[in-house]
Amino acid sequence: MYKNKFKARSGFTLTELMVSTVIAVIVISGVGILMVDSQKGWNKMYNRAYGDVVTSSYVARLKFDSITRKADWEKYDIADDGSWLEVYYYADSNSTEVDRYAKFSYDGSSELEIEHGQLDPKETLSTSNVCGNVTYCMFKTQGRSVQMILTLDDGTQSATVVSSSVMHN
Repeated sequence: MYKNKFKARSGFTLTELMVSTVIAVIVISGVGILMVDSQKGWNKMYNRAYGDVVTSSYVARLKFDSITRKADWEKYDIADDGSWLEVYYYADSNSTEVDRYAKFSYDGSSELEIEHGQLDPKETLSTSNVCGNVTYCMFKTQGRSVQMILTLDDGTQSATVVSSSVMHN
């Protein structure tokens, strides 16, 4: 009649606890790294879609297109080096003569500017900045078409925009 003095206990040994702790740390670290990497990727894609360079390029293209499409195709001026373009247009639909002008210019600084004015007598009505972070801008013409080649760079990303429109009037 031998009786066991020690009763079998239910529970975990120290080795089992250490192994399960190491496994939990590995799983939690993996999930944490995955979350951080996902956030960095999301921020990078958001900046590619909505960053200063992208929004500025859209603004410049839309402004260039809207002004040059209403311009008179028989009368325009362009710099020999392509640094500025001046187009002439009608102030409203009742005008019988071309009486307004818009001059796009890039002087080598970091901004593309547009100057609006009236003709006869020639007078500047307003000047505004179209976009910043400009590193290169050139204007070209071919027949009734005008082109703008614009490169924007803010140090983190760069974009080149080529816009072409046909002068209709």
